[in-house]
Amino acid sequence: MTYKSDYLQTLQRRGYIHQITDAEGVDARASKPGLMAYIGFDLTGPSLHVGHLMSIMMLRRLQQHGGKPIALMGGGTTRIGDPSGKDTQRQLLDNDTIAANKASIRRVFERFLTFGDGPNDAMMLDNADWLLDLNYVEFLRDYGRHFSVNRMLTMDSVRLRLDREQPLSFLEFNYMVLQSYDFVELNRRYGCVMQMGGSDQWGNITMGVDLGRRVAGAELYGLTTPLITNADGSKMGKTAAGAVWLNADMLADWDYWQFWRNVDDRDVGKFLRLFTDMPDDEIARLEGLEGAEINDAKIVLANAATTLCRGAHAAEAAEATARATFAEGGAGEALPHVSVPFPIALVDALTATGLAASKGEARRKLGENAVRLDGEPVSDPNHLISGPARLSLGRKRHALLVK
Repeated sequence: MTYKSDYLQTLQRRGYIHQITDAEGVDARASKPGLMAYIGFDLTGPSLHVGHLMSIMMLRRLQQHGGKPIALMGGGTTRIGDPSGKDTQRQLLDNDTIAANKASIRRVFERFLTFGDGPNDAMMLDNADWLLDLNYVEFLRDYGRHFSVNRMLTMDSVRLRLDREQPLSFLEFNYMVLQSYDFVELNRRYGCVMQMGGSDQWGNITMGVDLGRRVAGAELYGLTTPLITNADGSKMGKTAAGAVWLNADMLADWDYWQFWRNVDDRDVGKFLRLFTDMPDDEIARLEGLEGAEINDAKIVLANAATTLCRGAHAAEAAEATARATFAEGGAGEALPHVSVPFPIALVDALTATGLAASKGEARRKLGENAVRLDGEPVSDPNHLISGPARLSLGRKRHALLVK
């Protein structure tokens, strides 16, 4: 479909659109200023990860095109847990943990969105404000009657769990009902007309659109983004070292920068379109680079993505560290500094820095000649390190050992 609104044209051109409930309706609303849309984020941990960046960038694109984005914190729904993509029930968190996670997560949104009271300013809301005060019997009577269990059983979040013969609690089964109710409340309270999310949320989103029509006669819309995978087919954002966290206290700036610097050559253009604000013509030039020059494009990607999430200072420090570490044989200041007791055995240093998850893995890597100490290969797990040194696993993972 050819869109008329700048907003949907941008989303389509840069690869954000997977499904839309009413493309013409959304296009018409987006052609006028003030389109209000939301995405929900449960508070299951103190940081979101790179897998959430598509959603955050969708809110950023909306604000860039004159819309009003809502980042909805799941202070209420976190108490239940979204069953989507899970084989087991999520761990139930206490109120203090949920509140701490919310405060920690907010810091990242403030880098991507402008919050305030203006017509184009973003809002951060919490569904606990309306979900925790619900009267259960009244809620079932007024809203539960609009949900078909037959249809709910066909939703991917439920069907896939049952197909794998994994237990699904009644608590989790209610999640989609509450998510649908969120949409109705946001429309009633603030005039929000669109919910966005990943492709796995399509069923929940369409149920919210349907509920709004049934109980309030509201014309609501839904839009989902595609599942983003790496060129090799693996899930984007997953690494051997674990999740790529957005918060700096969960993942060092250097490691965040390195994640983008080390993407597959074939992903550079796609990731520049999705995760940076660089103009299309410059992206086209960069993705057209070949051979060793593609590494220059990767550095541009790493700098742009890191600047958005961590700030320009973090990107500059990481690039300087990369230059010192790889080109000049030094040890840049942005490398993770890990305090250890000297002397320390090499195998213990590998686990203390997180370069290896266990002593067994450390010994395997040593046996593969994948470990270097101050640039020199080492293989003896009992080798004693007596003072500050640069420890490397392969070409891409490094840490500085300090007292």
